[in-house]
Amino acid sequence: MVNRSTLTIAPDDRYRGNDSSSLPAIDVRPLRIGPLVVDPPILQAPMAGFTNYAYRQVVREYGGVGLQATEMVNARGFVWMESQKAEHPDRLWGVRDEARPLAVQIWDNDPETMAKVGRRLVEEFNVSVVDINFGCPVKQVTERAHSGSYLLKDPPRMHAIISRLVEACHPTPVTAKIRLGCTRKNINACEIARVVEEAGAAALTVHGRTAEEYFRGHADWDRIAEIKSHLKSIPLIGNGDLDSPQKVVHAFAAYGVDGVMIARAALGRPWLFAQAAAALRGEPIPPEPTLEEQKECMMRHFELVVERFGEEKGVQLMRKYACCYAQGKHGARHFRSHVARVSTRQEFFDVVAQYFPTEPDLAGSPQC
Repeated sequence: MVNRSTLTIAPDDRYRGNDSSSLPAIDVRPLRIGPLVVDPPILQAPMAGFTNYAYRQVVREYGGVGLQATEMVNARGFVWMESQKAEHPDRLWGVRDEARPLAVQIWDNDPETMAKVGRRLVEEFNVSVVDINFGCPVKQVTERAHSGSYLLKDPPRMHAIISRLVEACHPTPVTAKIRLGCTRKNINACEIARVVEEAGAAALTVHGRTAEEYFRGHADWDRIAEIKSHLKSIPLIGNGDLDSPQKVVHAFAAYGVDGVMIARAALGRPWLFAQAAAALRGEPIPPEPTLEEQKECMMRHFELVVERFGEEKGVQLMRKYACCYAQGKHGARHFRSHVARVSTRQEFFDVVAQYFPTEPDLAGSPQC
């Protein structure tokens, strides 16, 4: 693994753009999360409302991702559904039967509730990793449920949650995802990193923003890199603003992380993982699919969603994905204004046929 103390590469033109040329070779090893080997060390982030089975399947068909993750699961809600003998949450759709490795991320603030759900995920769903969400900044999770990034203010409770979950899930590894802190004035990621490791977690993922920043501004990768020296043996996974294979390579080369996690940038570009994996191998980066191929990918995604949820709910869910697929293309805004109003399969087809962008927008952003 590249050591930041001996190799720091400025973010120059070798790590920018989207051309298909090869990048400078770097020594990137497979990521080890307890007994699990993640190769390539590229992870797909859990994102509420987006990373369901349909999305994961589309990503898997392109390849390049070492570890995928579900949407985050409310542990207390899971327990309630169990007590009511209701169907498991839609966020666990496909988990039993899909390819491994696969992580399920859960959240709550009660160690026993988390342990109970973690054990069920291991025994009943045979998941590869149980991940704990300590990073969600959404008020429904933080202020109302005192969970997610709210717990960064309470390291002892974090320790209790992690250690109890590690005990309950053994030998399946437990990991944690955090932010730098709750606010810029209270960045405590290094302290939290020590707590996470001491409690027995097998890996730590850090999003390079604080909770108050949500997704505004830029991820602070220098702060992520500082955490490395505070970990004795578990790997550090960096997350934030990784929207090109060049930036993925730069994250390994300049910041000494052991793995990276790609999130929003891949929602409308599920082939980004394959591009990043090729770049890490020093191979030519596969070009962006043609716009026609991207539209076909979106329609494949659409069929998976509608097959699961039915036409009414499936179309409703697919509207936000369609906006992601159009992002960064000429005419994307016009397409969004129309697709946001569709309510039937035929309306969706008609809008895609008439308004889906046919030209790239070089000035646009690839992120959703």
